[in-house]
Amino acid sequence: MIQVYTDGACKGNPGPGGWAALVIDEAGNRHPYFGGPVPDTTNQRMEVTAAIEGLERTPAGSEIKVFSDSLYVVNTMMQGWKRRANNDLWAKLDRLVMKRSVRFEWVKGHNGHPIQEEADRLASKAAGS
Repeated sequence: MIQVYTDGACKGNPGPGGWAALVIDEAGNRHPYFGGPVPDTTNQRMEVTAAIEGLERTPAGSEIKVFSDSLYVVNTMMQGWKRRANNDLWAKLDRLVMKRSVRFEWVKGHNGHPIQEEADRLASKAAGS
C-alpha cells in the first residue's frame, strides 16, 4: 500500500498558502516531497490541493492511504460531508480517487508523528515563500 502524507497551510485565511505531499511507495521507499506556494488562497483549498497533488503522483490502480490532519478532507471523502465550497477541487480529487483504491485517514495535527509533522513544516514554509 502506498502512503501519502499531506498538509496545507495558509498565512491568513485567505492569504498566501502552501501545500505539501510526501509519498512512500509499497516497498517503503520515500520519494522527494511535492509542494508549492499559492499566492491567494484558503487553508481548506490547500488541504485539498495537497491530497490531489499527492494522489497525482501515484499510479492508477494503486491501493493508497492518504493521511491528513484535515477533518475537512478526511470526513468529506470518508463520511460524505457536504461540499459547499471548493467544488472544482473536489471534482478533481473524485476523478483521481475513482482510478485508485483510496482510504483517507485522519492524523491529529502537531502530535509528533514525524512524517505528518514534516508535511506540516513543508506546507508552512511554502505558504511563507
